[in-house]
Amino acid sequence: MMNFRSISLVFFLFVLGSCSKFSKVLKSNDYEYKLKMANAYYESKDYRQAQVLFEELFPVFKGTPQFDDLYYKYAYTHYNLKDYTTAENLYKGYLEVFPNSTKAEEVEYMQAFCFYRQSPKAELEQANTLKAIGMLQVFVNTHAESQKRKEAEEIIALCLVKLEKKEYLSAQLYYNLGQFRAAALSYTTLMNNYPESQKGEDYKLMAIKSYYKYASMSIKEKQEERFGKVITEVEDFQDRFPESKLLKEAERYLTLCQNNLKSLNNEQTSQAVGK
Repeated sequence: MMNFRSISLVFFLFVLGSCSKFSKVLKSNDYEYKLKMANAYYESKDYRQAQVLFEELFPVFKGTPQFDDLYYKYAYTHYNLKDYTTAENLYKGYLEVFPNSTKAEEVEYMQAFCFYRQSPKAELEQANTLKAIGMLQVFVNTHAESQKRKEAEEIIALCLVKLEKKEYLSAQLYYNLGQFRAAALSYTTLMNNYPESQKGEDYKLMAIKSYYKYASMSIKEKQEERFGKVITEVEDFQDRFPESKLLKEAERYLTLCQNNLKSLNNEQTSQAVGK
């Protein structure tokens, strides 16, 4: 208990001393000294205090040789404090002021990366994910030799996985709600949007299931056409995925549709004879 109290006291005195020192820096009228301290706080990863000083010094050093480095570090304080929206705006501003800076390539990457950092989970709106993809793709195209190129391409791939998942969740929701035509169209769009996806055959099978349920629930006058659509989708599955483990399941719907069409034809024939 005594050791704990001693440690707590030392920590309290340290914090108090740090706050007192920072207060003295804030009150100083020596801007060069403040910049020196801001850089010292930044290097020691005390981004909150560095940010306060950089913000005050921003208009003071604007147009001076020190402004490039100040602007750059000020943006990074926001990034390191997870204020990605402000960081992105500052990176954008930096590129407008210093387009030819030696740091421009890095800052351009960081601006795009901030949108990736703001990318939410797949269930939510993906505007920032789309912005990240767009900006990172531009970065890759314009900086082919950059050391960040591989990382940028990996992040683009992660973003595409997230967008694919969002579309899948939307299609699955339609299916769970019994909106089978919308589900079928969504699964088809999903497969077309991500032709390289490892889940392509799963999406195709779900489209077949959805079209079959839609046909089964349709009025008699529409069933022949809609069961025919299912058959077309199964034949497309056979062409696209001839070695798929899901092929037998897909072909089961072919048999079901053929049986339903036979029943419809027999019913129509019986009605015609009855007349």
